[in-house]
Parts: sequence; structure tokens; C-alpha cells
Amino acid sequence: MRYLVRARVKPGREADLLAAIDAETLGQGSVAGDEYLRNTQDARQFTDGTARWVEVCYCATPLEEERPYWEEFFELVKVQDAHARQNCRDENGSEPWACGDCDCTHKLEQRLAESGTPFLGELKSAMNASGCSTAASKGSPAQSANFTTPIQQDVEAAEANDRQIGANLDSPYNPNRKVGSQTTFD
Repeated sequence: MRYLVRARVKPGREADLLAAIDAETLGQGSVAGDEYLRNTQDARQFTDGTARWVEVCYCATPLEEERPYWEEFFELVKVQDAHARQNCRDENGSEPWACGDCDCTHKLEQRLAESGTPFLGELKSAMNASGCSTAASKGSPAQSANFTTPIQQDVEAAEANDRQIGANLDSPYNPNRKVGSQTTFD
């Protein structure tokens, strides 16, 4: 079966992910082999901070084999069927292992390729902009901890905004300010 995967790189794992991709060790030990490297090569980065790709998986549970390898670096936001299960030749039993050479998700993969930006390019650019290099970050978690992704920046800005809103709640001009343990409504 083929799945559309949406995932976000875990904060602080960017340099380690890029090092694993560059060293071709991403997914090392998995029966899925080079699928991880192909997926990161084909993945697209979207403005909501997710990387998206189409992944082939033969497990009864979607990404059962791959999940631990992905979750080392990514938060898997959503994994969904990339096409109708009844049309999957592997899934319906008409052709076992058909997914490897199947073109059933060609249109979806084409739309993905025309959307967003290349994930690897964005990851490398972000790492270069932060001053981190994969060579410098190997074995040095402190290097990757200094990297701030655009999503982290958005979260930090939202948290700062929430703190400011919280500070404004104490203002005497706030009609819903708390006085003692009660909220007043003027």
C-alpha cells in the first residue's frame, strides 16, 4: 500500500537528520532499506512546517516497520492512504508486492512535486543559515540544539504573544481582569 505521510522534523534533530541522510544511514537496519533516503529526496516542505511524501509500506499496520526509524527524527503528523485500498493490487491480493513498481500514486506524486519546496533543499539551507554543518554536528547535539526552525520561530512568537496577552489581562483597562480570585465583568 502507498501512504501520504505528513511529518515535522523534531526540534533539535535537524542536524542529526541531515547527517544521517548525508551518510546514508537513515533507516539503517530496516527491511525498507533505501526507501527512507528516496522518501527524503522526494519529500516536499510546506508552509505549515510539514514535509510530505508518498511512501510504500507492506505492513498490516501503516508504517509499522518504518515508524521507529522516522520517529527518531520526525513527529508523524498524519499517515493516510494515498489511494483507494480496493484499487491496490497488493492490498486486494491480485498482485503481491505490486506497490514497488506501481504507478497508482503518480498523479499525487506529480502534484506534490509541483507543490511546496524540496524538503532536503530547505533543510540544508536552514542548516547553513544557522551556521550548523553536518560535519560539525556529528556527535555534537549542542550544535543542532542551536538551530531554530521556522515552525519553532512561529511557536516562540505565539508564546511571546500569549505572554503579552496574559500581561494585558492584569491591566486596569481590561474589562475581564481578575481581581483576587474572581473575574470581574464591567
